[in-house]
Amino acid sequence: MLAGAARTTPRVATAVPVPRLAVARLQYDGGGDWYANPSSLPNLIAAIRARTTLDIDPREARVTLMDDRLWDYPFLHLTGHGDIRLTDAEVLRLREYLLRGGFLHADDNYGLDDSFRREIKRVFPDRDFVDVPLRHPVYHSVYDLPQGVPKIHEHDGKPARGLGVFIGDRLAVFYSYESDLGNGWEDVGTYKDDPPELHEQALKMGVNLFVYAVTSRPGA
Repeated sequence: MLAGAARTTPRVATAVPVPRLAVARLQYDGGGDWYANPSSLPNLIAAIRARTTLDIDPREARVTLMDDRLWDYPFLHLTGHGDIRLTDAEVLRLREYLLRGGFLHADDNYGLDDSFRREIKRVFPDRDFVDVPLRHPVYHSVYDLPQGVPKIHEHDGKPARGLGVFIGDRLAVFYSYESDLGNGWEDVGTYKDDPPELHEQALKMGVNLFVYAVTSRPGA
């Protein structure tokens, strides 16, 4: 070392952890039970891990729209039976999340419909829900589901519909309406009138949703 030179401590490069792929349940205010169907996401995650090669976190994450961790999760799941109300800041945050490549799956768990449609219209006032075409990759990414989203519970006796909000050609919001898809992900036997084959159809749809979400992101 030269005389008078300052002694320095070598800097050690540290690896920046890259978030693993994960499913995140969206917490929200307004009176709805965002925590409904407690066994649904663990079962869906287990199916994704068993049936694909994706390195998905085995744990269900839980985030709010204002959580700094929001950007780590490519797939948000929203459900409940009651009201959902977003603040103006949350509306902007959800819009930014979706425009940046995020994916929202909302499941009509009977009672959510009116408030969810109202809030999504605030997020995208210039876009409407449309029926996702049966030829869309979300129905064929891993499993072929030519009939679209399966109907798990009767609700009002209406047919199950897969409704979407598109950003360009990318499906950014998938709304399983009159389906109760999350109930189909729950443990077999949770609902005595649901046969095991419906559980399997629901899991296949969920695997497709997640795979589409993580492979359709810009730059994916």
